[in-house]
Amino acid sequence: MAKVGFIGLGIMGAPMALNLQKGGHQLFLHDQKAPAQELIDGGATVCASGADVAKNADIIITMVPDTPHVDAVLFGANGVAAGLSKGKIVVDMSSISPIATKEFAKKINALGCEYLDAPVSGGEVGAKAASLTIMIGGSEAAFATVKPLFELMGKNITLVGGNGDGQTTKVANQIIVALNIQAVSEALLFASKAGADPAKVRQALMGGFANSRILEVHGERMIKRTFNPGFRIELHQKDLNLALQGAKAMGVSLPNTAATQELMNACAANGMSGLDHSALCRAIEIMSNHEIAKA
Repeated sequence: MAKVGFIGLGIMGAPMALNLQKGGHQLFLHDQKAPAQELIDGGATVCASGADVAKNADIIITMVPDTPHVDAVLFGANGVAAGLSKGKIVVDMSSISPIATKEFAKKINALGCEYLDAPVSGGEVGAKAASLTIMIGGSEAAFATVKPLFELMGKNITLVGGNGDGQTTKVANQIIVALNIQAVSEALLFASKAGADPAKVRQALMGGFANSRILEVHGERMIKRTFNPGFRIELHQKDLNLALQGAKAMGVSLPNTAATQELMNACAANGMSGLDHSALCRAIEIMSNHEIAKA
């Protein structure tokens, strides 16, 4: 049994922490709001600050929305860094800037501790099912220590390289996911406008080379109009912004990523930033004056 700290218990973090608890580990929790009662009933300890979490736990996991949040959780007043002692491991499972990640790792390493960046893919469904894809950057030694915890939260677990490489992989993942959502949106809207049943079109496509997890899960959301968030548009906007900032810094062109970001911007401008990213189809529907399906 490991002593594990978990900071950030939102849509993704809460079920991830619960899976660690079910795996027999002792949890020390901190969040802006009260943790789920299920975690408390299971024996988790609620801590007053990130520093308190770090003092009690040997491995500290953070799962918060964006780069500034990770910075504040780690290095702000009463943050994780204030409670660390040599030999502990900090694992950031948020999706944030690869460049900032490398700086965070240097600061944690200077305290005699290890740092892993380990962003995930799979959304709320994957978090609950413990089937997340986890992309890790950091040392092989730290990875080996934390791997049993990763195995309680995910299935496809890969040490990609050094610090920052996990976050770089996640940005690449988000490019692929966003462009696939755009493609499925356009295909189903085309089929619907042409008079075909989009549900049956989707079913047919799932048996061919066009099949994908996006077509399976988000295609169904588009047809059933179930846009309650598993992963919010505003968070995917943030991830594509990381991609475009990185592309500018490296001098490469990501034209379709930029176009898809504009569709997400259009959704946000129409009050949909809190919807699931499958609602990207709404931007295309608005431009086409046609909905894929009716609720």
